[in-house]
Amino acid sequence: MGKITPYPFKVKSTLKHLSGRQVRVCFIFLATITTSCDFIRMKGDTTDEETRKAVARVGNTYLYADELRGIASSEKGIEDSTARVSAYVDSWIRKQLLLNEAAKNIDINEAEVERKVLDYRYSLIGYEFQNYYINKNLNDSVSQQELETYYHEHLDNFILKQNIIQGAYIKVAKTAPRTKRIKDLLFSNKLKDLNELKSYCLGFTEAYQLPDSTWIEFDKLAANSPLADIPNKIQFLRSYNYYETSDANYLYFLKINAYKISDNVSPLDFVKEDIRNIILNKRKVELAKKLEEEVYDNAAKEKKFEIFNR
Repeated sequence: MGKITPYPFKVKSTLKHLSGRQVRVCFIFLATITTSCDFIRMKGDTTDEETRKAVARVGNTYLYADELRGIASSEKGIEDSTARVSAYVDSWIRKQLLLNEAAKNIDINEAEVERKVLDYRYSLIGYEFQNYYINKNLNDSVSQQELETYYHEHLDNFILKQNIIQGAYIKVAKTAPRTKRIKDLLFSNKLKDLNELKSYCLGFTEAYQLPDSTWIEFDKLAANSPLADIPNKIQFLRSYNYYETSDANYLYFLKINAYKISDNVSPLDFVKEDIRNIILNKRKVELAKKLEEEVYDNAAKEKKFEIFNR
């Protein structure tokens, strides 16, 4: 297990390039400026500041050339690298100006802010290590039996919010060839006809859904077609297993093999990927808890920490 830096971290050295009042307001901007942690120096700087090359200044705060390492990549072209550095410098200036402006108007307990900044740093480091541990130990294989078990144990969580169908849908221009043959191909069970239908769809249709076991939301399928204007879609699904319609430019063919109405339990196949993600997320949570317990128990056995009486 990798070595973990002992507590406490030195926040003062972490924020050594910020003034006292800037430190007090920096945490506020962590939540609203996604890359604001750029101005927190995560490693101690052993370089003599007097010999460092400054590339920008806002008030008494400087941005140095060595802080731009990694911004420009050797894999990128010179123009791209120059643009990336220029964008970073501009972003840094804007952040510092915001901090300076905030410092004029906001006064927060410095100890409380420093505690929050420290907690934020712990969270970042812990998050990286946690991800490393999870990626190393996660079993991402989910069996069909696990999917079915979770599905049947949580049926109430899988109530449909929309109507779904299995079937085929074809949108084709009126000027396309052999449109009168489409219906025959849709109803044929012969392999050669199914192959002909697939080839036809690839060559001539504007949009298509070939007949298979895939469940699809009816509203998504009907979008941008006269089917979207059907006033009572539930009644429509109950009344038709095949439907043809048209508009000024296109013909529309719909063959419904099966359907499920909203507010009923979803078929397993429709939510299978959702269930898989749920199971994997539960495993990740369990691994995160296991990591925390392992680190704590090992440290306790080796007496790496103490709790003193207050």
